[in-house]
Amino acid sequence: MAEIAELDDRWRRTAAELDNFRKRCAQELVRAREQERARTATKWLPVLDNLERALDHASSSDHGQLVEGLRAVQQQAVTVLADLGYPRREDVGVAFDPAVHEAVGTVADEELVPGTVASVVRPGYGSNGEVLRPAAVVVATRSQ
Repeated sequence: MAEIAELDDRWRRTAAELDNFRKRCAQELVRAREQERARTATKWLPVLDNLERALDHASSSDHGQLVEGLRAVQQQAVTVLADLGYPRREDVGVAFDPAVHEAVGTVADEELVPGTVASVVRPGYGSNGEVLRPAAVVVATRSQ
């Protein structure tokens, strides 16, 4: 009987340790997610700051400088996405790949090989392994 009581006690302690370990892992996962969200949001703060500066100068400056400033902010946003592991895809002239492209139209073009991307309507972001958003593209076809 004493041996059974000892085994039962060891089993209960092991079950309690396992439950505590599970709870600790869940808490660490939540903490890691919060830290990653904060890290990602922090990368976007300079982009927002620059957009606010551009809007502040929109009424007081000439439009050429405003457009130039907005292009710089857009490039900064593209850089942030690339730093997060989602580079912008420049896919004109490459073979259509349904894993990274979304066909939104076709065009007959004698200069392009059928099945290649003729133009990008909306850029995609990500690498071949991990796509954040597929590129919306127009695909070249044979002329009829």
